[in-house]
Amino acid sequence: MKNRLRNFCTLLMVTFSLLAGAQNPVIQTKFTADPAPMVYKDTVYLYTTHDEDDAGPGMGKFLMKDWLLYTSTDMVNWTDRGVVASLKSFSWGRQENGAWAHQCIERNGKFYMYCTVQGSGIGVLVADSPYGPFKDPIGKKLVGGEDIWSTIDPSVFIDDDGEAYLYWGNPGLWYVKLNKDMISYSGEIVKVPEVGKVKGQATADLYHYQEGPWAYKRNGHYYMAYASTCCPEGIGYAMSNSPTGPWEYQGYIMKPDKRSSGNHPGIIDYKGKSYVFGFNFRLNFMQTAAHHERRSVCIEEFKYNPDGTIPELPWWSETGAKQVGSLNPFKLVEAETINWAEGLSTKKADLSSQMYVTNVSNGDFIKVKGVDFAKGAKKFEANVAPLAGGSIEIRIDDKAGSLLGTLQVKGTGSDKNWKILSCHIKSVKGKHDVYLVFKGGNDNLFNFDWWQFKKAVY
Repeated sequence: MKNRLRNFCTLLMVTFSLLAGAQNPVIQTKFTADPAPMVYKDTVYLYTTHDEDDAGPGMGKFLMKDWLLYTSTDMVNWTDRGVVASLKSFSWGRQENGAWAHQCIERNGKFYMYCTVQGSGIGVLVADSPYGPFKDPIGKKLVGGEDIWSTIDPSVFIDDDGEAYLYWGNPGLWYVKLNKDMISYSGEIVKVPEVGKVKGQATADLYHYQEGPWAYKRNGHYYMAYASTCCPEGIGYAMSNSPTGPWEYQGYIMKPDKRSSGNHPGIIDYKGKSYVFGFNFRLNFMQTAAHHERRSVCIEEFKYNPDGTIPELPWWSETGAKQVGSLNPFKLVEAETINWAEGLSTKKADLSSQMYVTNVSNGDFIKVKGVDFAKGAKKFEANVAPLAGGSIEIRIDDKAGSLLGTLQVKGTGSDKNWKILSCHIKSVKGKHDVYLVFKGGNDNLFNFDWWQFKKAVY
C-alpha cells in the first residue's frame, strides 16, 4: 500500500491543491467506511470498517477483516487508535472476510459494539472502555436466521425510558427490543412494513430504503437515516413519533452520486453542532480509474430546520467540517493525530501495544490543523525510533511554509530503540496549521510515536 498511497496522495495534492485546506476524506492512511460515530464525554469516537488495500477491482468485491477506531476533540484532527476488533473476535463466524458495518454504544459504563459478520449474522462485543479490548460475551450470533445475507448493518438506540432497540437489514428493515444486559433480546423480531411513506402513500422506488440504518432521537423526534436507492446510493431519512414507527419519508440528506456506489450514514451532535458522516471513493479513484470497494469516510456539518427536518446537503465537499476549538501543542500529541497526511501509514503490533506512524520516506508529511501556540513556543520534542535516519522540518501554514526548525534524527538501523529528541525553533505565536515534513533517503527513515512543543519563557 505504501507506494500506491504515495502516488495517489502526490497526485491528490497537485490536482486539488489540498494544502489550501482540504480535509475530506478525514482518514488518508487507510481506507475506511461505514462510519459509526459515538460522542462520549468530551470526545468523538469514530468507529469504522476497513477496506483492505488489495481488494480486487469491481463492484461488490469487499475485502474487510477488522474494525478501526479514530478519536477527535475538534472534528478535524483525528487520532488513529488502531484495530479494536476483528473477525477473530467472533469464533463462530467466517474468518477470511466480512467485517461489515457496526455501531458502538455506551450503557452503564460499558461499551457494546454490534458487528456484522457478513454471511454469519450480527454479533455483539463488550468492553469496559471505548478503546477496548472488546470481547464476545455470548460466543454466538445475536441475530441471524436463514436469510443471513439480509442480516447486516446493525444500528442500536436507547430511548429515554431505557428501552433499547437494535435495527438492521438489506433490503428491508428489521428491529428487536434488547434486554437491559444489551447482549440478549426479548420478544419477536419485527420487519418494518414500510420505512418511509410520502403523505400516506407507499414510497416510490426512487426513495426506498436500501440498507445502513442509523437510528437516533433528537428534541422529541425519532430519526431513521439510511442508504437510499441503489446504485449509486444516497442518504435518505424518515421521521416518527415512536422508535418503532410508522416512519414517514422526509427526503434526501444527500442525493446519490456516481462518484460513490454506496453510502452509510452516521449522525451526531457535538459541541453545539450537528454532523453527518458517510463515505466516498475519492482516494480510490485518485489511485486508479477502476472501481474497487475501497472507501473513505467523510464528514459535513449541517443545521436542522426549525421543524426538526434535515436540509438536503451537496455532495461531500473537499474542505469538510470546520474545526471546533484548537489543538494544544504543549501537551503530548500522538504522531498519528492527523488532519492530512501524505505517503505514511500507521501501525499497531497488537491490541495492547502503542500506535505509531511508520513507512516514513523523503517528502512525506503530516498536517495538524489549528495548533494554538498562544504566547509562544521555543522547543520541539519528538519520540522516534531511528532506522535509516533523516530529519523532521517543522513548518507552519503550508508544506513549504515558514520553517521553524529542523529535528535531526541520526539513523541506528533499529526500530526498537525509541529516543526522545529535541531542537530549538524560531519564535511562533498564535494559531497555525503545523506541517511536519520528513526529509532523508527513500527508505524507512524512522518510526514516529509522539511530539510536543515547549513554551517560551518570558
